[in-house]
Amino acid sequence: MTQALTFPTLSAVGNIDAYVQAAKRFPMLTEEEEFSLAKRFREEEDVEAARQLVLSHLRLVISVARGYLGYGLPHADLIQEGNIGLMKAVKRFDPARGVRLVSFAMHWIKAEIHEYVLKNWRMVKVATTKSQRKLFFNLRSMKPSSDTLAPLQVADIAHRLGVKPEEVVEMETRLSGHDLALEANDDDGEEAFAPIAYLADSNSEPTRVLEARSREHLQSHGLQAAIVSLDDRSRRIVEARWLNEENPATLHDLAAEFGVSAERIRQIEVKAMQRMRAHLAPMVAAV
Repeated sequence: MTQALTFPTLSAVGNIDAYVQAAKRFPMLTEEEEFSLAKRFREEEDVEAARQLVLSHLRLVISVARGYLGYGLPHADLIQEGNIGLMKAVKRFDPARGVRLVSFAMHWIKAEIHEYVLKNWRMVKVATTKSQRKLFFNLRSMKPSSDTLAPLQVADIAHRLGVKPEEVVEMETRLSGHDLALEANDDDGEEAFAPIAYLADSNSEPTRVLEARSREHLQSHGLQAAIVSLDDRSRRIVEARWLNEENPATLHDLAAEFGVSAERIRQIEVKAMQRMRAHLAPMVAAV
């Protein structure tokens, strides 16, 4: 395992090129090494373990930051902001989730760089509509060159982003001016959005994504396993009553099928639901 690693800073190494070379010298971790370090930090608050996790992913931050150079901001500053996001990701990373840190950290790195870009780029109502919020961080990378977009190129970008062609033209004009303000005005209406209002998409936050996957697994595999645990009659009643969305059976329909009363079907259904809840309880607790 790597020992006595020093966190490189631009002030320490002198310039951006030296920093990049210093970051590349830190070895990448295997999945087992990453799991061990993350577990040590999470369970024992081992700062050295956290530091090694950060150092091994500095090259990731450099790569992500390079994609934001088109906004005219210093690469060094973008990297430093991305490093803050990386450290936040390490602090929140749970190795038991079965996801590698590189995937988990990407959201936090981009979020910090996005915020830095928005706070330091002068914009005038650059994202005042729901459509324009897609354009600010995508238009530059989608343009084939620095030249003004041709009509066919405008139409293509509009189609790919799901916005109107005139909105593409307007955003291109605003971005090329480099004199745009950050905040939306109060009189822009309730449909107006300042960039900071949409950058922090809670739905794409890694922890929520993992929780959604766990719930999806519970709803599919967990529910199927709970149904299989029932006897044939109980399974038939539950499937007919609750899993047939187009034409769910009534108590009386099933009573006629099994030759019993509707009340008896209801009792069987209640007990089946109780057994399924008991079967699912351990899985729910683990989500």
